[in-house]
Amino acid sequence: MKLRHPTREVEVPGPISVVKLLNRLDLNRESVLLVRNGELVPGDAMLDDADLIEIRPVISGGAE
Repeated sequence: MKLRHPTREVEVPGPISVVKLLNRLDLNRESVLLVRNGELVPGDAMLDDADLIEIRPVISGGAE
C-alpha cells in the first residue's frame, strides 16, 4: 500500500488495520482522517497492498 502524508510518502505492506497503521506511524486516530479513493476510511477498516491512502489532519473550527 502507498501512504501519502502531508510531509512524506511511505510504502506499508498490507493487509493492515487502520488502528495498527496509525500506531505504527505514531499518529492519533482523533487527529487524522484516512482517505481511500476519495472516501473516508472507517477506523475498523482493513487496508490492502493495492490501496493508496492519504492521511489528512483534522481541522476543527467554529463560529466566533
